[in-house]
Amino acid sequence: MWLRFTDYVVLHLLIWSTERCRLTTRTFEVVFYRTESGNEPVRAWLQGLNKRDKKSISGDIKTVQYGWPIGMPVVRKMDSGLWEIRCRLDKRIARILFTVKEMVLLHGFIKKSQKTPQADLQLAIDRKANLEK
Repeated sequence: MWLRFTDYVVLHLLIWSTERCRLTTRTFEVVFYRTESGNEPVRAWLQGLNKRDKKSISGDIKTVQYGWPIGMPVVRKMDSGLWEIRCRLDKRIARILFTVKEMVLLHGFIKKSQKTPQADLQLAIDRKANLEK
């Protein structure tokens, strides 16, 4: 079988790029944030959702867990050390805010406006600060 010059160039570039440009991914252990009283708010929020939404959100969490670093449209940086998983559900949008040193799920909510509500963002920031104590 003969290769045309263009086939050879494409094949050579593919081999070169896979040898030299390997992407390094990191795997996280997913941990639910736990309050001082032992409650896990994100777990409780997830349990209150319907089965289809839970499946969609857990798939997005696994995508981040096994494919970090990952960017838009799945993940967006919100603050220093604080990221959000962007989940599209049927007719709704969910967000889960988390930290990255260890993937601690800090806060989950259904978005009702274009912008992330300041109260939800502040709650995640406070929980992150509580972890660092």
